[in-house]
Amino acid sequence: MEPANAATNGTSMSLTQGASLGLTPAKYIRNRGILLQSGDAVLRRYALDIAEAGIAAADPGTAARRAVNFFGNALHIADREYRLSPEQRIFVIGAGKATYPIAQVLDDVLGSRIHKGLIVCKRGQLGSLNHIDMLLADHPVPTAASWDAAERTVSLLREVQAGDIVIACFTGGSSSLFVSPAEGISLEDKAETNRVLLGCGANIIEVNAVRKHISKVKGGRLVRDLPAGTQLVNLTVSDVIGERLEYITCPSVHDTSSFEDACATLDKYDLWNRVPFSVVRHLRKQSAAERSTTSADLAHIVRQDELIVTTDAACAGAADAARNAGFHPIILSTLFEGESSSLGKTFAAIAREILATGRPLPMPCVLIGGGETTVTISSKAGLGGPNQEFAVAAALELDGYENVVALGIDTDGTDGPTPHAGGLVDGSTAGTMRLQGFDLHIALRDHDVTNLLERTGHIITTGNTGTNVNDLKMVLVGRPPQD
Repeated sequence: MEPANAATNGTSMSLTQGASLGLTPAKYIRNRGILLQSGDAVLRRYALDIAEAGIAAADPGTAARRAVNFFGNALHIADREYRLSPEQRIFVIGAGKATYPIAQVLDDVLGSRIHKGLIVCKRGQLGSLNHIDMLLADHPVPTAASWDAAERTVSLLREVQAGDIVIACFTGGSSSLFVSPAEGISLEDKAETNRVLLGCGANIIEVNAVRKHISKVKGGRLVRDLPAGTQLVNLTVSDVIGERLEYITCPSVHDTSSFEDACATLDKYDLWNRVPFSVVRHLRKQSAAERSTTSADLAHIVRQDELIVTTDAACAGAADAARNAGFHPIILSTLFEGESSSLGKTFAAIAREILATGRPLPMPCVLIGGGETTVTISSKAGLGGPNQEFAVAAALELDGYENVVALGIDTDGTDGPTPHAGGLVDGSTAGTMRLQGFDLHIALRDHDVTNLLERTGHIITTGNTGTNVNDLKMVLVGRPPQD
């Protein structure tokens, strides 16, 4: 099938306002109006509405309200009941980009029954809680505020006595918001190591294997010294493929990785000469005093783990919204990893197959995927993010095609080291960018895609969404009969 001329890809100007089509209230995406000013405005609006529905379906506050109930002296968390004695105290701790909505529910439900609480949120988080203190720290690069937050949490936990309940709400982003470097490693060295890891192409499990072994609080070390009989409840959402708790809420769950795993990551990505010497020295030392925290080290704690939201919820929410709008949705996978630009090409190739042959499913349809793709950058890389690269790569492959839109969005609202969440493109995007003097191939090569998406009105901006369940990627092919 020959691609249609990009110039014919427009729609009625009356459809280019920012209102939702009604699939879900427009809550997260702040710049809808700009995103609908060019290209296929109708299909773009469907894409934005479906993305909104996906993010809304992964709202941790809604999930926490279903999971936590308190009547009289009975605290119910999921299917477990805690009968509280008058002297039994509840502590709430946590850090991460999806922590505030969970803490807000605990604050509402438990009220003054909370003895003390302290959470750490990304700078820019609005709101306040009545019974839980909130600190603001920085992401994705840790700062002194991140260190102070960890030290204050450690101090708070020293007050816990046997039989008390500690509810831990660690979610994605805590690796930067909540740091306490191992002995001999400075905050600057920790931050530089984080920067190198995030740009090397390693997946989150490989990255966290290193992070946990250069920290005093990660890998279960935060709770290792709680008194015997402490009841620890991990209430969290998943931003890790495979839903492995030790990588989701690692300060309060024992470590299944080792110093050898951390070293293997540096070997695999040739990082020994790129991370600071203090980190190299610490990892190679592998002293007994700094060994990993095992399940045996936490055997004195009574633990309940509740994973209340996962990537599945976002993908399923998007699929439901697409179906309600008249599309045939398919969730290709919730486990996507690897280079973002490659995945953008793959999604686009499937879309072109559907346009040409009606395989593997009929139009109108929506291809949906979740997971955490990465970008392998060089020292001279520009500014961008995985979802933005997904969108630009898809735009190249869909150049000139009609009735197709691609979207990539980070559900937490932060795509890479940028203030944006992702990108939205269609068959006219590449032509628009070329007319404005941009070379998409060079932008992808240099990992410098934010500027061209911003300048051409294809960037998605949300701010903090309050959730964090990895990325949501989709391609819409064809349009419902009513359109």
